Amino acid sequence: MPEHRPLHPDAAWTELVATEADWDAADPEVLGAMFHQLVLIRAFEEYVLELAAAGLVHGPAHSSIGQEGGAVGSVLALAPGDQVNGSHRGHHQFLAKALQHVAPKGLDLTTGLSDDVRTVLLRTLAEICGLDRGYSHGRGGSMHLQWIEAGAMGTNAIVGGGVPLAAGYAWASRQAGTEAVAVTYFGDGAANIGSTLETFNLAAAWRLPICFFLENNQYAVSTTVAEATGEPLLSARGPGFGIASWRVDGMDPLAVHLAMREAAAHMRAGRGPTLIEADTYRYFHQNGPFPGSAFRYRTKEEEAQWRARDPIDQVAGHLIRRGLLTAEDREAATAAAREAMTNAGAALLDPVPGGKPGERRIRPDEWPDPAFVNVGVRGDLAEFEGARLADDDIAVQDIKFIDAVAGVMRRRMETDDRIVVMGEDIHRLSGGTNGATKGLKDAFGDRILGTPISENAFTGLAGGIALDGRFRPVVEFMYADFMWVAADQLFNQIGKARHMFGGDGPVPLVLRSKVATGSGYGSQHSMDPAGVFATAPGWRIVAPSSPFDYVGLMNAALRCEDPVVVLEHVDLYNGTGPGPVDDYDYCLPVGKAAVRRSGEAVTVVAYLSMVAEALAAVDETGVDAEVIDLRWLDRASIDWDTLGASIRKTNRILIVEQGAAGTSYGGWLADEIQRRFFDWLDAPIERVTGGEASPSISKVLERAAIARREEVAAALRQIALRQIEEA
Repeated sequence: MPEHRPLHPDAAWTELVATEADWDAADPEVLGAMFHQLVLIRAFEEYVLELAAAGLVHGPAHSSIGQEGGAVGSVLALAPGDQVNGSHRGHHQFLAKALQHVAPKGLDLTTGLSDDVRTVLLRTLAEICGLDRGYSHGRGGSMHLQWIEAGAMGTNAIVGGGVPLAAGYAWASRQAGTEAVAVTYFGDGAANIGSTLETFNLAAAWRLPICFFLENNQYAVSTTVAEATGEPLLSARGPGFGIASWRVDGMDPLAVHLAMREAAAHMRAGRGPTLIEADTYRYFHQNGPFPGSAFRYRTKEEEAQWRARDPIDQVAGHLIRRGLLTAEDREAATAAAREAMTNAGAALLDPVPGGKPGERRIRPDEWPDPAFVNVGVRGDLAEFEGARLADDDIAVQDIKFIDAVAGVMRRRMETDDRIVVMGEDIHRLSGGTNGATKGLKDAFGDRILGTPISENAFTGLAGGIALDGRFRPVVEFMYADFMWVAADQLFNQIGKARHMFGGDGPVPLVLRSKVATGSGYGSQHSMDPAGVFATAPGWRIVAPSSPFDYVGLMNAALRCEDPVVVLEHVDLYNGTGPGPVDDYDYCLPVGKAAVRRSGEAVTVVAYLSMVAEALAAVDETGVDAEVIDLRWLDRASIDWDTLGASIRKTNRILIVEQGAAGTSYGGWLADEIQRRFFDWLDAPIERVTGGEASPSISKVLERAAIARREEVAAALRQIALRQIEEA
């Protein structure tokens, strides 16, 4: 018979229960602050539901009524420098942190609210209603509440989407030498999301000071925890990752407070991440002013049982028992909170002209200007004022492309200690799989981070670092196809963050990735992502075709306050070309293409390795083509002046790219060109792309699936033939 030896995780997993003795020993000021915040947040949420019922909230209103104890109890245990982010049901999380910021010693509803507290209520309400005086000028609404100055880094509409970002805040605080911690609030549904679990592992491996605060409100919309997981005690997941974990009654704000105090001490001592599962309950449906029982997935009896343990009732009961509050004081506090919300609403609403008694509307002057719609998708590039641009004085010699990649990163890390680089295997193998980070680990130590294979987690962590603002992350994806694994973080989070949160906040992140078309790695390692990124708002895209350009474009990317994806092609890595002689400090200007060959017959547009392929095709065919290297590919950075001047001269255009037709960059570009320059074109826009299928492993099938010099040459011959026929 085999011997069975029980195994136990090293990380502690405990249930914390607050006793009456704990309530008796609790600081009266803490309990008072707890009570008044709970009452004010409850009144806020009730007023939001009132507006939602009246049709005055456009979009969802995910109220936290019933769950306030988790947010208030935990935030009161945090320090001013700590940072939090939250979920789509995040009003209480945001308000608790914002109120702590403006009233660090607590507030008392019965003695009047400060102007700062009233401003928090007004601006938060305005944001939820989509109004200009909101924190994000109405762009974020109910699910995207951010006030970075208060340490409220943003609530998030993607389930689990904010969890990796919070790991970035935690990393930045530790790297900056502070004792600050990060707390990420999420629900039971997000406990099953891959990005959450990836971040558990990454945070534990790197011993980050992050608390995973799991508000288990028993339902993901209408699906129960028991239906969605085999282990309904969700805090059990923490020890499996080596994370110290607590389970508490989330309806008991003091129990939550005590658990967070213990968790914060654990993190500040450098002992790594923590997890708190707070069992709680939302009194209303997923969205709106009706209880779950109205939709028949909960019973009225169940709802009544949870309401009987209301967090406000519990705190008020102990305060009254200890003689720190009277029943009259409680009523007065509730009345004052409701009055504060009525006053906030009065600043935003007025009666409907000619409407029914009591019928209200949003004041017209509170709405954002429609002209603001696209402002802040990207920054205004003011950061490039005074930048040193490439000029004719830079000495040039032939160097290997991959040496330019490693050389410019070394130079920037020497001159800017904010830069941190992360990715899979970049700290090993003499600079990763291609040598792009050669020598950097030895030179820069903990600023070169070899990551687990978890693109969602480490990309989101880098996004959090960028939003935090103290460091500038550079992320390496081993292959461009892996971007799909991290698509939420790249496109829903990093790319949208600046615009979604009002348009002012920089997101300085650089993503490096290689296009491996033609390398024999098959369908899942060969994509060109330019076409995907070109249709995703927020990103800038650079595509260098020479060592010299790589240095200038990477320097520009690292200076830019927007997220920039830097595409590299494996065909270029081991080739040589013109590059700088010991000068890695110049930039190439944003939005400037390069004319690689002048001509009169047709304009050929290319990027990355297809620039050389196009030039070779022109030499082979003898067609007098003008070849333009785009360099910048995103909508905001295309050099329309250079393109337009060439099209007006040649009156024909051929767009060439190597990758599959389905994700083609040229399809988007052709549409834009015909809109802008239709009157100057004498013929339809021509395109060279790969086939419909992704490249296969077979050398023959791979070559058949992609475009190179031969396909460009064939297209040029056809254009020349048609020109002869037309003549």
